[in-house]
Formats: sequence, structure tokens, C-alpha cells
Amino acid sequence: MKKILMKYKFAVAAVIFLIILVIIRPELGRVVILHFRKNLFEMLVALPPIFILLGLLDVWIEKQTIMKYMGDDSGFFGSLLTFVMATAAAGPLYAAFPIVAMLIKKGVKLFNIFLFLGVWSSAKIPFLLFETANLGVRYMAIRFTGNIIGIIIMAFLLTKTTSAEERIRIIENVNKL
Repeated sequence: MKKILMKYKFAVAAVIFLIILVIIRPELGRVVILHFRKNLFEMLVALPPIFILLGLLDVWIEKQTIMKYMGDDSGFFGSLLTFVMATAAAGPLYAAFPIVAMLIKKGVKLFNIFLFLGVWSSAKIPFLLFETANLGVRYMAIRFTGNIIGIIIMAFLLTKTTSAEERIRIIENVNKL
């Protein structure tokens, strides 16, 4: 029992905090519970299709194919493919992490992992369409260009500053999932 509590210590702490909040400030506690339920429902709706898609991709696409197109020797084409995948993706950012885990298991190079997360979080096609409709093409183009430049720089810097030991630890942690 102690081992389980230690594994989920942050969740347990959050529940204890919520109980205290409900006792001390019931109105605020109710608002927090309503937001929690809304977010939980959103996750329960979004994650199952993503896990089904991941299972299919894991079976349908061999590791050698992913490594060829997005691995260490993929070059510009691999990064372009990563960019296209991330812009076409749908769903909140937390849905990207299971996909990233699958890509790491398949041998995608670290630069493309960082690129994928950056693009998923800020340059998806629905975002671009929303910005164009509400803020104009010029704003969207400036923000998109700035984001892409920043994402590429950050992915490059993160790749260069991640040591070999850290890369091994990342792969080991992903393989534990």
C-alpha cells in the first residue's frame, strides 16, 4: 500500500488539498471540482481514439520504416515529415505525449521529437485557420513564422544540450511504459 501511495503521491496530495479546500472554502472547492470533471471528461473522450491509433501505427508501421524516414539519417525530409504530422494532428497537447513515446520507441531522432512537440503545441492547422479567420492572414503568418523559427532553434539547442546519458535515460523510461 505504501508503495502505491508513493507512486501516486502527487495525486494523493491533490485530493487531500481538494478536500481541505472544500472544507475551508466550499464555493471555490465546488468550482475546482466542476473544472476537474470537465477536464477529466475531455481527456476520457480524447485519449481512447489516440491510443487505438497508436496501437494500429505500432503494428502497421515497422521500426525500420520509421527510422528510415524520421531517424538519425533522415535529414531535412524527416524533419519535414515530422512537421507535417504535427500540424495535421488534432487534440490537446497531452495527447501528443503517447505519440511521442511511440515515436521514441520506433527510433525517431531527438530533434524530430522536440520539433513534433513544438509544432503540435503551437502550429496546428486548426489554430492557423482560427487565427486567419479572427485575426487576419498577416497576424497568422507573422506568428506562424516566428513560432517555427523559435521551435527549430529550441529543438536544435535541446538536441545539442541533451547528453548521451540523458538520451539513454529517456529511451529507458519510454520502454518502461
